[in-house]
Amino acid sequence: MQLSRRTLLAVSGATASVVLTAGAARAAAREEESVNDFDVLLDRAQTLLTGGAFDPSDPDFAAGVAALDSTAGALWDTLDRTAGRTALWPDLAPLTDPGNFGQSYTRLRTLAVAWATPGTALSGSAETAEALLGALRFAYDSAYHPAARETGNWWFWEIGAPRALMDCCVLLRERLPAADLADYLAVVDRFCPDADRRTNSPTLPETGANRTDKAVIVALRGLLGKDADKVASARDALSDVRDSGRNSLFRYTTSGDGFYEDGSFVQHSVVAYTGSYGTVLLGGAAWLLSLLAGSAWAVADPKVSVMYEAVERSFVPVIFDGLMMDAVRGRAVSRERAGDHRDGVAAVAAILLLATGAPAGLADRWRSLVKGWLTRNRTTPFTSLATLPQLALAKAVLADREVPAAPRTTGSFVFADMDRVVHRRPGWACTLSLSSKRISAYEAGNGENLHGWYTGDGMTYLYDGDDLGQYNDGFWPTVDPYRLPGTTVDTRPRDDLGTGAGTSTYRPPNAVAGGAALDGRYGAAAMELIGAPGSSLRARKAWFLLDNTVVALGAGITSDDGRPVETVIENRNLGADGRNRLLVDGIPRPGGQGRNGAPGQARWAHIEGVGGYVLPGGAALHTLREERTGTWRAIDTGADTGGSTDPVTRRYLTLWLDHGPSPDGAGYAYVLLPGASAAATAVWSASRPVRVLANDATAQAVEDRRTGLTAVHFWAAGTAAGITASGPATVLVRRRGARVSVAVADPGRTGTSVTVGLPFTVRRAAEADDTVELTPGRRPLLTIAVGGSRGRTHRAELVQ
Repeated sequence: MQLSRRTLLAVSGATASVVLTAGAARAAAREEESVNDFDVLLDRAQTLLTGGAFDPSDPDFAAGVAALDSTAGALWDTLDRTAGRTALWPDLAPLTDPGNFGQSYTRLRTLAVAWATPGTALSGSAETAEALLGALRFAYDSAYHPAARETGNWWFWEIGAPRALMDCCVLLRERLPAADLADYLAVVDRFCPDADRRTNSPTLPETGANRTDKAVIVALRGLLGKDADKVASARDALSDVRDSGRNSLFRYTTSGDGFYEDGSFVQHSVVAYTGSYGTVLLGGAAWLLSLLAGSAWAVADPKVSVMYEAVERSFVPVIFDGLMMDAVRGRAVSRERAGDHRDGVAAVAAILLLATGAPAGLADRWRSLVKGWLTRNRTTPFTSLATLPQLALAKAVLADREVPAAPRTTGSFVFADMDRVVHRRPGWACTLSLSSKRISAYEAGNGENLHGWYTGDGMTYLYDGDDLGQYNDGFWPTVDPYRLPGTTVDTRPRDDLGTGAGTSTYRPPNAVAGGAALDGRYGAAAMELIGAPGSSLRARKAWFLLDNTVVALGAGITSDDGRPVETVIENRNLGADGRNRLLVDGIPRPGGQGRNGAPGQARWAHIEGVGGYVLPGGAALHTLREERTGTWRAIDTGADTGGSTDPVTRRYLTLWLDHGPSPDGAGYAYVLLPGASAAATAVWSASRPVRVLANDATAQAVEDRRTGLTAVHFWAAGTAAGITASGPATVLVRRRGARVSVAVADPGRTGTSVTVGLPFTVRRAAEADDTVELTPGRRPLLTIAVGGSRGRTHRAELVQ
C-alpha cells in the first residue's frame, strides 16, 4: 500500500493536507486550510484526468500521447471557430439536441486534456485555450444553461454534460473568467445539484453507477466553487447519509441496483451489468476516494470494505487476461468503441486506482493479478488502449520487479442474483448467460443492442487463452444473432429492439436459472427456456462444468408454431481470413465459404485451434462455413454510441442440431472439450469418461468417472444416478475415498426445503452449512433449508 500511495503521489506531484475539524476556536485556521485543500485537490483532479508527469522517452507513453494527439487533432481541425457558428461540430447540429451538446462537451474535454498534456501539438497553446473558453461559453449560451428544460435522454443533462463540463473547468481553471465559472457552476447546480436524487424525477433516488457519477460531479463542482458543503455532500452520497444508507454504495443489496453478496452486480433493476455500470461504479468510487484521500472530506465509512470485496467477488471472476466478459456488459456489447478489451482496461485501471488506498494485502494481490492479466494478453495489449492516466497506473505495476504475475484465476462461480455462471480452468473459461423472471434476457434501448434477442437464453461464451479476440474482433456486427452458441431458438424473424428513447428489458416468466458449485472447482447450471412472446418454444437446459469438459443437455424441447427449432453448439468467429480445419468423425469437411455440410450421424467434431465437440450416442450434426458481413450501425444507432456503416466481414464455423418444425419433447446432448486436439477428442468420444445418466423432463444428470463426481439437476421430485430429491434442486456429489462432498442449490427459489438422498452409507458430517441437516445411515438423507437463500449453494462434507 505504501508503494502504491507513493506512486500515486509521485505521478500527481501533490501531497494531501489534512484539515482539522476540532472546534470553533480554530475556525480561521480551518478556513485557511480549506482553501489550501481546494487547490491541492484540484491539482490532484487534474492529474487524475491527464496522468501527470511521465517519461516522454517511454514508448508506451509516447504512443499514448500520439493517440491523444491524433484524436484531439482531428477534433481541433473540425471545430467550428467562426463567429457565426450554430454548432461546435457540423455532425453535432443542432447543438440544442441533448445528444449533440452532450457529445460536444465530451469532445471539448478531449481537447482540454490534450491542451493540458505535455507533448501534444495543442499543449499549452494560447489559441487552443481561447477557443475552448469560447466554445464552453457558446455551448452554455446556446443549449446547456439553467433555463433550459430537460428533453430526451436525461443522462446527457444530469451526468454526461456536467461531468465533461466540470472536467474542462478543472483543466482550464487558471484561464477561466470568474463570471463564466459561476455560470457553469450554476448549470451544474440546476441539473446535478446533488448525487441523491434524479433531478427530473425528484422522488427517485439515484443508485449504483449513476450515484457514483453524480458524486464525482458534485465533488468537482464543490472544489471549483470552494464550497466545502458541496464536497462533503458528494462524499456523503457514497454512503447515502441522506437516506440512512439505503442506497449506499458501500452495502450489499438484496434487490435492485448494486453489489450482491454472491458477487452479482445489477443495474437498471434487472440487468447483469458488472462489466459496464459496475465498472463505472468501481472506477468512480476509486476516483473519488483517491481525490479526497487525506483531506477534510476523506471517505471514512468503514463499510468501504464492500468495494474491496467487490473486486474479489464481482470483478476478478469475469476478467480474463484483461478483457471483460461480454455476458456482464449488457447492451454495451453493441458499442463499436467499447469492446470487451476496452471495458477490461477501464476495470483494470479502476482496480489499480482503488489499490492505492486499499489494505496492503489486498492491494498486493490485485497488483499481482493485474500483472498476470497484462503480461498474458498479447492480442490487444492494455497499453494500446489505455489513456495516459491508466497507463501511469499500469506501468508502475509492470515495472515493479517485486510484484509477481499471478496465474489465471480458476474455479466455478455461480452468480445467482444475476443469472450468470462462470467456469474457469487454467487455459480457458466458459460463461453462461441465463435469464429468468428476476433477471432480463437482454437490455436494449437508446438505439443500442438492436439484435440482442437471444443473448440471455443460455448463450455460452468459450474463452480461449490463445484466442482473446473471439468476441472483440467484429463478432457482434457479423455473428448470426439467431445462432448464438449454446442457445435453443426457433427461426422466426425478429424486429429490431430498442429503437426508441430510454431502455427496455425483457424478463421471461421462468423461475429456474442458476445452479451450484462444488469445491470451487465444479459446477452445474440449469435454465428453463420459455420463448419470448410470439413463440411457444419450451425447453429444459442444463450444463455440467468439469475439469476439461462442459456437458450440455436439453430435454422437453417443444413448440407448436410450425417453425424449425435449432440448438447451436458452436458459432466460432475465425476472423477475417480464418481457415481453421473442421473434422467430423475424423473426416475433413469442405473448406470453402458458404459450404453447408450435409447433416449426418456424427459422434464428434473438431475445430482446429479451438477444441473438440462430442455427441454422445451420435446425432445429426449440421455444419456451415461462411463469411458474414454486417455493420456496427445495424446493431447500434445510439446518439453517442452509434456505430459506423463501414462493412465488417468475418468468417464463421457453425455447428448445430436441428430439432425440426414443432418438436414435441425433443432433446440433445453435446460435450465441449476446450483446447483438445482432434486425437484427444476421438479418444474421449470412444472412452466416454463422462456419462449422461439422465436427460428428461424430470432430471438431467452426468457422472464423471475420473473424479468421482455425479451431478444432477432435478426439475421435479425424482431419482437419477441413485440420488433422490424431494423437489427441484441442483445437486453435486463427489466421492474421494471415505470423504463425500455435497453441494445443493435451488436455482428456481421455489421451495423452503429440499431433501436429498444418497445411494451409499454415510456415518457423520465432518462439516456442513447451518442450513444442512444430515440423517446418517445406509440411505442417508440431507435436508437443506433452501428458503430465502436466493439460489445460493449449500455445502456439506460427509464421512462414510
